[in-house]
Amino acid sequence: MGATLGMVGCAAIGPPRPPSLELPKPPSDLRAARKGDKVVLTWSVPALTTDHQAARNLGPTRICRGSEMVLKECGTPVGEAAPPPKPVSGNKTSKQKISGSYSDTLPDALLTAADGSGNSATYAVETLNAKGRGAGLSNQVHVALVRTLPPPPDFHSQLTGQGVVLSWSRAATVGFSNPNPVSYLYRIYRRTEGGKANLVGDVPVAGEMNLSLTDSSIEWEQTYYYHAEALTVIAGDEATGHKKVEIEGDDSPEVKIFTHDTFPPAVPAELQAVFSGPGQQPAIDLVWAPVTDVDLAGYNVYRHEAGGAPEKLNGELVKTPAYRDVNVVAGKPYLYSVSAVDVRGNESARSEEAGETVP
Repeated sequence: MGATLGMVGCAAIGPPRPPSLELPKPPSDLRAARKGDKVVLTWSVPALTTDHQAARNLGPTRICRGSEMVLKECGTPVGEAAPPPKPVSGNKTSKQKISGSYSDTLPDALLTAADGSGNSATYAVETLNAKGRGAGLSNQVHVALVRTLPPPPDFHSQLTGQGVVLSWSRAATVGFSNPNPVSYLYRIYRRTEGGKANLVGDVPVAGEMNLSLTDSSIEWEQTYYYHAEALTVIAGDEATGHKKVEIEGDDSPEVKIFTHDTFPPAVPAELQAVFSGPGQQPAIDLVWAPVTDVDLAGYNVYRHEAGGAPEKLNGELVKTPAYRDVNVVAGKPYLYSVSAVDVRGNESARSEEAGETVP
Protein backbone atom coordinates (compact mmCIF):
# COMPACT_ATOMS: atom_id res chain seq x y z
CA MET A 1 0.00 0.00 0.00
CA GLY A 2 2.74 2.44 0.94
CA ALA A 3 4.65 1.68 -2.28
CA THR A 4 1.57 2.44 -4.32
CA LEU A 5 1.09 5.80 -2.65
CA GLY A 6 4.72 6.64 -3.23
CA MET A 7 4.42 6.00 -6.96
CA VAL A 8 1.32 8.24 -7.23
CA GLY A 9 3.10 11.12 -5.53
CA CYS A 10 6.00 11.29 -8.04
CA ALA A 11 5.73 13.87 -10.84
CA ALA A 12 7.09 13.24 -14.32
CA ILE A 13 9.98 15.53 -15.23
CA GLY A 14 10.43 16.43 -18.91
CA PRO A 15 13.70 17.16 -20.68
CA PRO A 16 15.35 20.44 -19.61
CA ARG A 17 14.63 23.49 -21.79
CA PRO A 18 17.61 25.25 -23.37
CA PRO A 19 18.40 28.69 -21.99
CA SER A 20 16.72 31.59 -23.82
CA LEU A 21 18.92 33.57 -26.19
CA GLU A 22 16.77 36.62 -25.34
CA LEU A 23 16.70 37.81 -28.97
CA PRO A 24 13.90 40.40 -29.40
CA LYS A 25 11.42 39.60 -32.18
CA PRO A 26 12.03 42.01 -35.10
CA PRO A 27 9.37 44.77 -35.31
CA SER A 28 6.81 44.17 -38.04
CA ASP A 29 5.05 47.55 -38.13
CA LEU A 30 7.82 50.01 -39.04
CA ARG A 31 6.37 53.22 -40.53
CA ALA A 32 8.05 56.25 -42.09
CA ALA A 33 6.85 59.83 -42.60
CA ARG A 34 8.93 62.40 -44.45
CA LYS A 35 8.71 66.19 -44.05
CA GLY A 36 11.37 68.29 -45.75
CA ASP A 37 14.68 66.47 -45.27
CA LYS A 38 13.53 64.75 -42.04
CA VAL A 39 12.24 61.16 -41.95
CA VAL A 40 10.46 60.12 -38.76
CA LEU A 41 10.42 56.36 -38.16
CA THR A 42 8.05 54.74 -35.68
CA TRP A 43 7.58 51.13 -34.62
CA SER A 44 6.34 48.98 -31.74
CA VAL A 45 9.09 47.92 -29.35
CA PRO A 46 9.21 44.09 -29.20
CA ALA A 47 7.42 42.65 -26.16
CA LEU A 48 8.54 39.08 -26.79
CA THR A 49 11.71 37.24 -27.76
CA THR A 50 12.02 34.84 -30.69
CA ASP A 51 11.36 31.93 -28.29
CA HIS A 52 8.15 33.59 -27.03
CA GLN A 53 9.53 34.76 -23.71
CA ALA A 54 9.03 38.23 -22.29
CA ALA A 55 11.65 40.65 -23.67
CA ARG A 56 13.05 42.03 -20.44
CA ASN A 57 16.59 43.11 -21.32
CA LEU A 58 16.40 45.24 -24.43
CA GLY A 59 19.31 47.13 -25.87
CA PRO A 60 19.29 49.91 -28.47
CA THR A 61 17.58 49.71 -31.85
CA ARG A 62 19.76 50.13 -34.92
CA ILE A 63 18.47 52.41 -37.67
CA CYS A 64 19.29 51.01 -41.10
CA ARG A 65 19.14 52.94 -44.38
CA GLY A 66 20.22 51.90 -47.85
CA SER A 67 19.68 52.48 -51.55
CA GLU A 68 18.70 48.87 -52.35
CA MET A 69 15.01 48.03 -52.68
CA VAL A 70 15.53 45.18 -50.19
CA LEU A 71 18.07 45.40 -47.36
CA LYS A 72 19.67 42.05 -46.60
CA GLU A 73 21.58 43.37 -43.61
CA CYS A 74 21.91 46.58 -41.68
CA GLY A 75 25.51 47.34 -42.64
CA THR A 76 26.59 50.57 -40.99
CA PRO A 77 23.62 51.99 -39.04
CA VAL A 78 22.76 55.64 -39.60
CA GLY A 79 21.81 55.93 -35.95
CA GLU A 80 20.50 54.21 -32.84
CA ALA A 81 17.36 54.61 -30.76
CA ALA A 82 17.87 54.18 -27.03
CA PRO A 83 16.20 51.28 -25.19
CA PRO A 84 12.77 52.01 -23.70
CA PRO A 85 12.98 53.72 -20.29
CA LYS A 86 11.43 50.70 -18.56
CA PRO A 87 11.22 47.01 -19.43
CA VAL A 88 8.39 45.93 -21.64
CA SER A 89 5.66 44.50 -19.40
CA GLY A 90 6.23 40.92 -19.23
CA ASN A 91 3.96 38.12 -20.27
CA LYS A 92 2.72 36.58 -23.49
CA THR A 93 -0.81 37.91 -23.14
CA SER A 94 0.09 41.49 -22.29
CA LYS A 95 -1.53 43.98 -24.69
CA GLN A 96 0.66 46.87 -23.64
CA LYS A 97 2.62 48.43 -26.48
CA ILE A 98 5.56 50.77 -26.28
CA SER A 99 6.44 52.82 -29.34
CA GLY A 100 9.93 53.54 -30.54
CA SER A 101 10.84 56.44 -32.81
CA TYR A 102 13.81 58.01 -34.54
CA SER A 103 14.24 61.11 -36.71
CA ASP A 104 16.73 60.77 -39.55
CA THR A 105 18.05 63.68 -41.60
CA LEU A 106 18.50 62.87 -45.28
CA PRO A 107 21.91 64.02 -46.52
CA ASP A 108 21.67 66.62 -49.26
CA ALA A 109 23.77 64.41 -51.52
CA LEU A 110 20.99 61.78 -51.52
CA LEU A 111 18.23 64.15 -52.61
CA THR A 112 17.51 64.27 -56.32
CA ALA A 113 15.98 66.82 -58.65
CA ALA A 114 12.24 66.68 -59.34
CA ASP A 115 12.54 64.44 -62.38
CA GLY A 116 10.18 61.67 -61.31
CA SER A 117 12.99 59.11 -61.46
CA GLY A 118 11.55 57.22 -58.52
CA ASN A 119 14.77 57.20 -56.46
CA SER A 120 14.09 56.14 -52.89
CA ALA A 121 15.78 55.16 -49.64
CA THR A 122 14.93 51.92 -47.87
CA TYR A 123 14.67 51.85 -44.07
CA ALA A 124 14.59 49.01 -41.57
CA VAL A 125 15.33 48.73 -37.85
CA GLU A 126 16.93 45.99 -35.75
CA THR A 127 16.22 45.78 -32.04
CA LEU A 128 19.10 44.33 -30.00
CA ASN A 129 19.21 42.70 -26.59
CA ALA A 130 21.38 43.92 -23.73
CA LYS A 131 24.33 41.93 -25.17
CA GLY A 132 24.09 43.67 -28.54
CA ARG A 133 22.57 40.74 -30.43
CA GLY A 134 19.46 40.89 -32.62
CA ALA A 135 17.23 38.51 -34.56
CA GLY A 136 17.29 40.40 -37.85
CA LEU A 137 15.67 43.31 -39.62
CA SER A 138 12.13 44.59 -39.28
CA ASN A 139 9.77 45.06 -42.19
CA GLN A 140 11.17 47.57 -44.69
CA VAL A 141 9.73 50.90 -45.84
CA HIS A 142 10.65 53.17 -48.75
CA VAL A 143 10.95 56.96 -48.76
CA ALA A 144 11.10 59.01 -51.97
CA LEU A 145 14.24 61.10 -52.38
CA VAL A 146 12.82 63.87 -54.58
CA ARG A 147 13.98 67.25 -53.32
CA THR A 148 11.19 69.31 -51.74
CA LEU A 149 10.59 73.03 -52.16
CA PRO A 150 11.65 75.35 -49.35
CA PRO A 151 8.87 77.12 -47.44
CA PRO A 152 8.03 80.62 -48.72
CA PRO A 153 10.25 83.15 -46.92
CA ASP A 154 7.78 86.02 -47.39
CA PHE A 155 4.52 84.43 -46.25
CA HIS A 156 2.28 87.18 -44.87
CA SER A 157 -1.36 88.01 -44.15
CA GLN A 158 -3.65 90.98 -44.64
CA LEU A 159 -7.14 91.51 -43.29
CA THR A 160 -9.81 92.64 -45.76
CA GLY A 161 -13.57 92.86 -45.76
CA GLN A 162 -13.69 89.57 -47.68
CA GLY A 163 -11.47 87.68 -45.21
CA VAL A 164 -7.77 87.09 -44.53
CA VAL A 165 -5.63 87.29 -47.67
CA LEU A 166 -2.47 85.13 -47.47
CA SER A 167 0.27 86.02 -49.96
CA TRP A 168 3.73 84.64 -50.76
CA SER A 169 6.26 84.05 -53.53
CA ARG A 170 6.99 80.60 -54.92
CA ALA A 171 10.51 79.19 -54.97
CA ALA A 172 12.49 80.56 -57.90
CA THR A 173 14.14 77.17 -58.41
CA VAL A 174 10.97 75.46 -59.66
CA GLY A 175 11.32 74.49 -63.31
CA PHE A 176 8.32 74.25 -65.61
CA SER A 177 9.92 73.81 -69.04
CA ASN A 178 10.20 70.01 -69.04
CA PRO A 179 6.98 68.04 -68.57
CA ASN A 180 7.40 65.35 -65.92
CA PRO A 181 5.25 63.49 -63.39
CA VAL A 182 6.24 65.85 -60.57
CA SER A 183 4.04 68.80 -59.63
CA TYR A 184 3.88 71.22 -56.72
CA LEU A 185 1.29 72.96 -54.63
CA TYR A 186 1.21 75.00 -51.45
CA ARG A 187 -1.01 74.04 -48.55
CA ILE A 188 -2.26 76.71 -46.17
CA TYR A 189 -3.15 75.84 -42.56
CA ARG A 190 -4.92 77.85 -39.85
CA ARG A 191 -5.22 77.37 -36.12
CA THR A 192 -6.58 79.23 -33.13
CA GLU A 193 -4.70 79.80 -29.87
CA GLY A 194 -3.83 76.38 -28.46
CA GLY A 195 -5.76 74.62 -31.23
CA LYS A 196 -4.86 72.14 -33.94
CA ALA A 197 -3.93 73.41 -37.40
CA ASN A 198 -6.61 72.74 -40.03
CA LEU A 199 -6.31 72.89 -43.80
CA VAL A 200 -7.64 76.11 -45.35
CA GLY A 201 -6.88 75.31 -48.99
CA ASP A 202 -4.42 74.28 -51.69
CA VAL A 203 -2.83 76.55 -54.30
CA PRO A 204 -1.27 74.78 -57.32
CA VAL A 205 2.07 76.12 -58.50
CA ALA A 206 2.10 77.21 -62.13
CA GLY A 207 4.32 79.77 -63.82
CA GLU A 208 3.42 82.85 -61.76
CA MET A 209 5.82 83.97 -59.04
CA ASN A 210 3.31 85.64 -56.69
CA LEU A 211 0.61 83.46 -55.14
CA SER A 212 -2.28 84.13 -52.78
CA LEU A 213 -5.33 82.60 -51.11
CA THR A 214 -8.26 84.31 -49.37
CA ASP A 215 -9.64 82.65 -46.25
CA SER A 216 -13.26 83.81 -46.22
CA SER A 217 -14.32 81.29 -43.54
CA ILE A 218 -13.00 83.40 -40.67
CA GLU A 219 -14.97 84.67 -37.71
CA TRP A 220 -14.55 88.29 -36.71
CA GLU A 221 -12.82 89.29 -33.46
CA GLN A 222 -10.70 86.11 -33.42
CA THR A 223 -6.93 85.53 -33.32
CA TYR A 224 -5.64 83.16 -36.00
CA TYR A 225 -2.24 81.66 -36.81
CA TYR A 226 -1.42 80.68 -40.41
CA HIS A 227 1.44 78.79 -42.02
CA ALA A 228 2.21 77.39 -45.46
CA GLU A 229 4.01 74.27 -46.62
CA ALA A 230 5.04 73.20 -50.11
CA LEU A 231 3.86 69.80 -51.26
CA THR A 232 5.71 67.79 -53.91
CA VAL A 233 3.41 65.37 -55.77
CA ILE A 234 4.75 62.46 -57.81
CA ALA A 235 2.03 61.12 -60.09
CA GLY A 236 1.24 57.42 -60.05
CA ASP A 237 1.85 55.15 -63.03
CA GLU A 238 -0.52 52.23 -63.61
CA ALA A 239 1.83 50.68 -66.16
CA THR A 240 4.67 50.35 -63.66
CA GLY A 241 2.51 49.96 -60.57
CA HIS A 242 3.97 53.07 -58.91
CA LYS A 243 1.47 54.76 -56.59
CA LYS A 244 1.01 58.50 -56.22
CA VAL A 245 3.40 59.96 -53.65
CA GLU A 246 3.01 63.24 -51.72
CA ILE A 247 6.02 64.68 -49.87
CA GLU A 248 5.52 67.52 -47.41
CA GLY A 249 8.06 70.32 -47.26
CA ASP A 250 9.02 72.27 -44.16
CA ASP A 251 6.54 74.74 -42.66
CA SER A 252 6.87 78.48 -43.09
CA PRO A 253 7.00 80.63 -39.96
CA GLU A 254 3.52 81.27 -38.56
CA VAL A 255 1.86 84.63 -39.08
CA LYS A 256 -0.57 85.92 -36.46
CA ILE A 257 -3.58 88.10 -37.23
CA PHE A 258 -6.50 89.46 -35.21
CA THR A 259 -9.68 89.74 -37.26
CA HIS A 260 -10.98 93.03 -35.88
CA ASP A 261 -13.89 94.11 -38.06
CA THR A 262 -13.55 97.71 -39.21
CA PHE A 263 -15.03 96.98 -42.62
CA PRO A 264 -18.47 98.39 -43.42
CA PRO A 265 -21.05 96.54 -45.51
CA ALA A 266 -21.55 97.21 -49.20
CA VAL A 267 -23.13 100.52 -50.20
CA PRO A 268 -26.85 100.15 -51.00
CA ALA A 269 -27.73 100.57 -54.68
CA GLU A 270 -30.75 101.17 -56.95
CA LEU A 271 -32.48 103.58 -54.57
CA GLN A 272 -35.85 104.83 -55.84
CA ALA A 273 -38.16 107.48 -54.35
CA VAL A 274 -41.87 107.53 -55.31
CA PHE A 275 -44.61 109.88 -54.06
CA SER A 276 -47.72 108.17 -52.67
CA GLY A 277 -50.63 110.53 -51.97
CA PRO A 278 -54.03 110.10 -53.55
CA GLY A 279 -56.50 108.54 -51.12
CA GLN A 280 -54.02 108.39 -48.22
CA GLN A 281 -51.64 110.47 -46.14
CA PRO A 282 -49.03 112.05 -48.42
CA ALA A 283 -45.72 110.19 -48.22
CA ILE A 284 -42.62 109.32 -50.20
CA ASP A 285 -41.84 105.61 -50.43
CA LEU A 286 -38.21 104.49 -50.75
CA VAL A 287 -37.02 101.10 -51.99
CA TRP A 288 -33.52 99.81 -52.81
CA ALA A 289 -31.66 96.59 -53.61
CA PRO A 290 -30.92 94.56 -50.45
CA VAL A 291 -27.33 94.38 -49.21
CA THR A 292 -26.24 90.73 -48.97
CA ASP A 293 -23.43 90.97 -46.38
CA VAL A 294 -23.90 88.15 -43.86
CA ASP A 295 -23.29 90.48 -40.89
CA LEU A 296 -25.77 93.14 -42.03
CA ALA A 297 -27.75 94.65 -39.13
CA GLY A 298 -29.90 97.16 -41.02
CA TYR A 299 -30.03 100.49 -42.82
CA ASN A 300 -30.02 104.22 -42.11
CA VAL A 301 -32.12 106.59 -44.24
CA TYR A 302 -31.03 110.20 -44.86
CA ARG A 303 -32.97 113.15 -46.32
CA HIS A 304 -32.09 116.70 -47.18
CA GLU A 305 -33.55 119.64 -49.00
CA ALA A 306 -31.73 121.77 -51.51
CA GLY A 307 -28.85 123.60 -49.78
CA GLY A 308 -29.31 121.70 -46.50
CA ALA A 309 -27.29 118.99 -44.76
CA PRO A 310 -28.53 115.36 -44.78
CA GLU A 311 -30.41 114.31 -41.65
CA LYS A 312 -31.07 110.75 -40.52
CA LEU A 313 -34.78 109.96 -40.48
CA ASN A 314 -34.86 106.65 -38.58
CA GLY A 315 -34.30 106.17 -34.85
CA GLU A 316 -33.77 102.40 -34.97
CA LEU A 317 -32.07 100.60 -37.85
CA VAL A 318 -34.39 99.83 -40.75
CA LYS A 319 -34.48 96.05 -41.12
CA THR A 320 -35.85 95.77 -44.67
CA PRO A 321 -34.82 97.59 -47.89
CA ALA A 322 -37.84 99.91 -47.83
CA TYR A 323 -38.89 103.05 -45.93
CA ARG A 324 -41.90 105.42 -45.95
CA ASP A 325 -41.33 109.11 -45.18
CA VAL A 326 -44.63 110.67 -44.03
CA ASN A 327 -43.13 113.93 -42.77
CA VAL A 328 -43.34 115.70 -46.10
CA VAL A 329 -44.78 119.07 -47.11
CA ALA A 330 -46.65 119.82 -50.32
CA GLY A 331 -44.63 121.59 -52.99
CA LYS A 332 -41.21 120.66 -51.61
CA PRO A 333 -38.55 118.55 -53.36
CA TYR A 334 -36.57 116.06 -51.23
CA LEU A 335 -33.32 114.18 -51.79
CA TYR A 336 -32.73 110.78 -50.13
CA SER A 337 -29.80 108.43 -49.57
CA VAL A 338 -29.35 105.14 -47.68
CA SER A 339 -26.42 103.49 -45.86
CA ALA A 340 -25.91 99.93 -44.57
CA VAL A 341 -24.77 99.06 -41.01
CA ASP A 342 -23.29 95.76 -39.79
CA VAL A 343 -23.68 94.06 -36.40
CA ARG A 344 -20.54 95.79 -35.07
CA GLY A 345 -21.78 99.25 -36.01
CA ASN A 346 -19.64 99.77 -39.12
CA GLU A 347 -21.59 102.00 -41.49
CA SER A 348 -21.13 102.12 -45.24
CA ALA A 349 -20.96 105.24 -47.35
CA ARG A 350 -24.34 106.62 -48.40
CA SER A 351 -25.89 105.52 -51.66
CA GLU A 352 -26.43 107.70 -54.66
CA GLU A 353 -29.28 110.10 -54.00
CA ALA A 354 -32.81 109.74 -55.32
CA GLY A 355 -35.12 112.75 -55.46
CA GLU A 356 -38.87 113.27 -55.39
CA THR A 357 -41.18 116.33 -55.15
CA VAL A 358 -44.42 116.39 -53.18
CA PRO A 359 -47.19 117.85 -55.42
